[in-house]
Amino acid sequence: MIIRILVCSALFLAIQTTIIANDPSAKVDKSLLEKYISTASNEYLLLMKDRVVFSTTPDFLSKNEKGKYVYDALLKNANKTQRPVIEFLIANKIPYQSFIITNAIKVNSDYTTMMTLAARADVDQIIDNSPIKMLDYSVTKNTESMRMPEPEWGIKTLKADSVWMLGYRGKGVVVGGQDTGYDWDVGPLKKQYRGYKDSLNVNHSYHWHDAIKKNNPKFPDSLLNPCGYSTKEPCDDNNHGTHTMGTMVGEDENNKIGISPESKWIACRNMDRGWGQPSTYLECFEWLFAPYDQNGKNADPARSPHVINNSWFCSPEEGCNSSNFKMMEEVVKNLKASGIVVVVSAGNSGSACGTVTGPPGFFEPSFSVGATDRNDLIAGFSSRGPVVIDSSFRIKPNVSAPGVSVRSVIRNGGFASFNGTSMAGPHVAGVVALMISANPSLAGKVNLIEDIIESTAVRRTSDQICNQIPGSQIPNPVYGYGRIDALAAVKKSLLFISSVFHADDNNPMKILPNPAHQEIFISLDNQLSLDEIHIFDNQGRLVERKIFSYPETIIKHDIEDYQSGFYIIRVLSAGKSYTAKFIKNP
Repeated sequence: MIIRILVCSALFLAIQTTIIANDPSAKVDKSLLEKYISTASNEYLLLMKDRVVFSTTPDFLSKNEKGKYVYDALLKNANKTQRPVIEFLIANKIPYQSFIITNAIKVNSDYTTMMTLAARADVDQIIDNSPIKMLDYSVTKNTESMRMPEPEWGIKTLKADSVWMLGYRGKGVVVGGQDTGYDWDVGPLKKQYRGYKDSLNVNHSYHWHDAIKKNNPKFPDSLLNPCGYSTKEPCDDNNHGTHTMGTMVGEDENNKIGISPESKWIACRNMDRGWGQPSTYLECFEWLFAPYDQNGKNADPARSPHVINNSWFCSPEEGCNSSNFKMMEEVVKNLKASGIVVVVSAGNSGSACGTVTGPPGFFEPSFSVGATDRNDLIAGFSSRGPVVIDSSFRIKPNVSAPGVSVRSVIRNGGFASFNGTSMAGPHVAGVVALMISANPSLAGKVNLIEDIIESTAVRRTSDQICNQIPGSQIPNPVYGYGRIDALAAVKKSLLFISSVFHADDNNPMKILPNPAHQEIFISLDNQLSLDEIHIFDNQGRLVERKIFSYPETIIKHDIEDYQSGFYIIRVLSAGKSYTAKFIKNP
C-alpha cells in the first residue's frame, strides 16, 4: 500500500510538471500578465534559456584581454541563440532590442505574440520591464560655489589627500557611472571627461551614452524630460549623477571634491528623472562593458572603465522580483569577469536589520557600500545586513564610506551637500582608481582589489545584533569590514608586483604554427627555459598542465584531440609567467 501511494504521488508530480512546462504563462511575470488586462501592448524582456555566465576569468589575463575574452563569448552565444527569435520578430514587424551582457531581448508586443514567444523551448522567462527608482537621498544644504581649495571632509577621512602626496592622483584610470545623467561642462568635471581634449575638441563618441529614449511609464506623456531623449552629449535631468561623479573625480582651482582627480570618466544615463527600467540598466551596463559609437556600432571592450559606480536600486514594491534578481546578478558576474569593479550603494532603508534588499546591492558579486558620518559612525539611514531577501543571509554591506553631508558639484556648476549611500559608493570607486593608478598591474584583478579594500578598512563595530550576528565581529552587518582607508589600500596595493608579461611586441613567447591543426611548438626567445605550461580553453577552464623534470627551451605539444577554437597558454620560466594565444583549426 505504501509503495502504491508513492507511485501515485510520483505520477501526480510528473503530470503536474508537464502541465507547468506546457503552460507558457508560467514563464511570464504576474505583473506583466496583469498589465495586459488593461493595455493591448506592453514592453518586456525575453530572457533566453542558453546564457553564458562567467564566475571568473584567468587572473593572468590583462584587463583588456579579459574584456575581449568575455565579450567574444557573450556575443557568439547571443548571435547563435537569438537568431530564430529575432527572425520571427522581424518577420512580424515587432520592435525589439538585443542584449549580450546577459542573453536577453527587449520586445514590445501584444498578448498573443508574447505568449507565442513564451511557448518557445529556447525562452527561459518573460520579465516585466517595470519602472525602477534611484536611491532616495536628502539635501543637507546648498553651498557656495567658490571656496578655498581645501579637500572635502570625506577625502581627509579616507586620507586620499595623503595618497596624492605620494604622487598618485588617479592618472591612467577610467571610472564609469550610470545614473540620472551628468553635466560634463562644469568646472570640476570638464577636464576629467574622457571626451574632452580642449575647448575646441570634444568628442562624445565612446564616452557618453543615453539609454533614455522615451518617457518612463512613471511620467505622463505631457511631462517631457528636460534633457530630451537619446542625447548625443552628457546631460543630467536630476543633479544626482553629476554629484556622484564629482565625488569620484571632481576638482578645479577652487574645489577639491573628488577622491581621484586625475582619472578620466565616461558615463551613461539610465534614468528618466530618477526612474529607470531593467532595459535601461541593461543597456548602460552593456555600453560600459563594451562602449560603442553614437551609431550603436563598433563596440570595443578595450574602452571600458576600470570601475563602475551604481547609486540605484529596485525594491519589490516597484516591480522587482526573483526574475529581475537573477538577470541583474548575471550581468554583474559577467562585468566582474571582464575585469571591471562593480561598486553599488547598499541602500537607504536603515536602521533596521535585513534592509539591504534592493538589487544590485545585495548580490554576492556586487561590492556594496554603507554610509558613515564625520564621526565615523554609521548613518541612521544606511541599510543593514544580513541579506534576507534571497535567504542567503550573507553579510552586506562589504564596506562603508562617507555618505553624510557630502559636498559635490551639481548641474550648471552649483554645489550642494547630499546624504545617502549614493554618496558613499563614489568614494569607494575613487579609491579603486587610486589603487590602480598606483599599481597598474592591479587593473582587471577585481577580487584582489576588493580584498585589499576590505583588509585595509578601519575596523568599525556596533552594538546592533542582526539575525544573531553580533555587530562586534568583523565583518558585521552594519559596517561590513569597516570604513575604507585610501592610504592603507594604496600602500598595500604597491606590495603586489606583477610577474606576468602579457602578449605584445616585447613578449618573448612564440607559438608555431598558429593557427594549428595537429601540433604546436612553444619556445621563448633568448633560449629561456620552459619549466611548466598550463593550457586553458575559451571558458577559462584548465585543459592541460605539464611540469618538466628538466627545463626545456622548445616544446612540441600535441593538440590533435583538442576541440577547435581559441586557447591560452601560460608558461612558467624562472619564476616569471608569460601568456600567449593560439587557435586550433578543425
